Amino acid sequence: MTTHTTDDILRAAAAWAWFPRGSEQTNEHLLLVRYPSQLGGGVRASQVSSTADAATVVDHAIERTRGWGEDRLTFWTNPSDAPDLEAQMQRRGAEHIDTVAVFARAIDELAVDVPSAATAEVVRTLDQVREVDAINVPVWEQVALDDEGLRVEHEEVSAGLAAGEHVRVLARLDGRAVSVGGCTIVDGFARLWGAGTLAAARGRGAYRAVLAERLRLSAELGATTALVKGRVSTSAPILRRSGFRHFGDERAYRLQLG
Repeated sequence: MTTHTTDDILRAAAAWAWFPRGSEQTNEHLLLVRYPSQLGGGVRASQVSSTADAATVVDHAIERTRGWGEDRLTFWTNPSDAPDLEAQMQRRGAEHIDTVAVFARAIDELAVDVPSAATAEVVRTLDQVREVDAINVPVWEQVALDDEGLRVEHEEVSAGLAAGEHVRVLARLDGRAVSVGGCTIVDGFARLWGAGTLAAARGRGAYRAVLAERLRLSAELGATTALVKGRVSTSAPILRRSGFRHFGDERAYRLQLG
């Protein structure tokens, strides 16, 4: 069984990036990902690794964002960034829009209290994918998938599950789908991502059901450490109570380009 050190956890958190279907990427000075319009568009920046100064790196990010025809640049900080761009983004008027806490813990040391009213299941069918989308649209302010998009999403979910690399979980309250989350297995880590619960259903244990099921499945797939970035205002308190340990914060700054 792999035991991950603090350095392992910090490296894994820094290396974690999402490339949505239909996105574009470039990695010069920092990682830039252009999000598709279905996910709201804009460019997300992270993973700074450059010998240039902070102003030069930000100039590069702005130029590439405009070159893509986008007018919104969102930068996520990380303690491993070199150089650190946070102060430079603030000086340019970027708005601090979000903060997530980086949590990790050996899966066998975690315990999640799930109320009996909340149930969780693995997403396998097209109907379940449709239910997932119905949650994601209001929670993440996305555009609903059309029939072709749902079909492609179902194919990706099925392939990831068959390969033992990606799993989606859906939670219900009183039979109604209200919460969803995913996990990806990478180098013995279970990256827990995309958890969201419909506003009217929050506080009733649906998120905890999604969390517990993802941890169970991740252990079955060979992961030994769970890694998650939880919003300080929502999931972070639940993660702490479940036994996760805090390894620092990442902050998001949004720069609206004129």
